[in-house]
Amino acid sequence: MTGHQASAGAARVGIGGPVGSGKTSLVERLIPALSTSGFEVAVITNDLVTREDAERVARSGLIAPERVRAVEAGACPHTVIREDPTLNIVAAEDLERRFPGLDIVLIESGGDNLASTFSLDLVDYWMFVIDVAGGDDIPRKRGPGVVRADLLVVNKTDLAPYVGVDLPRMLADAHEVREGRPVAAIDCRAGSRIEDVVEVLRMEVLFR
Repeated sequence: MTGHQASAGAARVGIGGPVGSGKTSLVERLIPALSTSGFEVAVITNDLVTREDAERVARSGLIAPERVRAVEAGACPHTVIREDPTLNIVAAEDLERRFPGLDIVLIESGGDNLASTFSLDLVDYWMFVIDVAGGDDIPRKRGPGVVRADLLVVNKTDLAPYVGVDLPRMLADAHEVREGRPVAAIDCRAGSRIEDVVEVLRMEVLFR
């Protein structure tokens, strides 16, 4: 695990980002990729007042439904991942009790703005997902999610030619504002470069 050490059991990895950036799609890509690499996975999803994302993941056929938990924030999505992460901590602890061989719990935040961050009482490592369709100026806005995340994921790279985005510049700006912290450019829809995210998790969190 990283130096955060939020948990003594399974590694807890947060996945945040704006609405529509592809957080749930990334979760759905990571589940089989991590499982194929020999890691046992569970998932917690956060929504405002629904269980939609959890139900989507549970129905996907990618993971046993009992390994998926839903947390309803009932307020701003960042509340239960930052200000008071108790609901997510309880959900993670319950999953670890039920599945003692767990290696990693993916904790997906509800969609929020660029200021979303995770409490280090909740997660050992967290990534922030932005997408090309949101504009190539997102890294230059230097939101806390973009700058502080352990890993920045730039999704929907396939759309760059269609939305007038200079992808090389966007990635260069991302590397500059993050001052050396990792950036992964992926296309969740096609499953392109998901292995880059898995490799970062293997090296930074899972150590095998």
